[in-house]
Amino acid sequence: MKNILILIFLLTSFLSEGQVYYRKSEYGFALGGSNYFGDLNQNYGFKQVRYSGGVFLKYNFTNYIALKLAGNYAFVGYDDKFSSNSFQKARNLNFKSNIYETVIQAEFNFFQYDISDFDHRFTPYVTIGMGMFWYNPYTMYNDERYYLRPLGTEGQNYGDYADRKYKNTAVCFPIGLGFKYWINHGMTFGFEIANRSTTTDYIDDVSTTYVGKDKFVDQVPSPYPSPAAVLQDRSTEIGDTPIGIEGRQRGISTTRDKYMMMQFTLSFRFPTYKCPGQR
Repeated sequence: MKNILILIFLLTSFLSEGQVYYRKSEYGFALGGSNYFGDLNQNYGFKQVRYSGGVFLKYNFTNYIALKLAGNYAFVGYDDKFSSNSFQKARNLNFKSNIYETVIQAEFNFFQYDISDFDHRFTPYVTIGMGMFWYNPYTMYNDERYYLRPLGTEGQNYGDYADRKYKNTAVCFPIGLGFKYWINHGMTFGFEIANRSTTTDYIDDVSTTYVGKDKFVDQVPSPYPSPAAVLQDRSTEIGDTPIGIEGRQRGISTTRDKYMMMQFTLSFRFPTYKCPGQR
């Protein structure tokens, strides 16, 4: 009798396990690094990789296609001192910025990925998407933080250069590669690296030409230069001759800035006892 009861218990457990399915919805978080590419980092250097993180909700339409809604944070920055270009070193500009983004990304798996099947527990994938992000470049001067956009360092606050004004928000287009591997039923570990092309050239507050120091005059007469007058041309901090002559190139306006996120992910799909195909 005892053996029969044990057999019934094991059989019941087996049948119950066989009826477990996993929801198509998936919840997760990401942690990793971030990097910026633009007028200061023209050679795609990785000398100032910083940090990033985020949370996401994913819906798995099939074992090959998923759609992800994510909210991410990234900290980016760069400094001309890291450049091997003599002009950039003399320019001596630098910036930092927090970035907050919301993106929608499609994922296309190379292999069938099934979190309940040991034969299909790993796949690389490609991802592509679109989103919005907020940024606000700043720099440090005399141990004080100065946000650069309000200062109009390329003459944006001067009538003749008003067309250079930019907003704190822009559109981004993530595209990248990743891999995913389920480490337990319903639990997936992954890594993704995705570059973001953007619609702005001012993540670093540098884009076009110098407008001349005379455009940055204090509204109230002062014996000290205004922050904008100092920060629009910082070449005199390391050299005797200022390079910020009106019309001289300050940035490269023909390209847009980019930023990248390299993140490890951990996500979860919760079990359900109803087949996902049932209503």
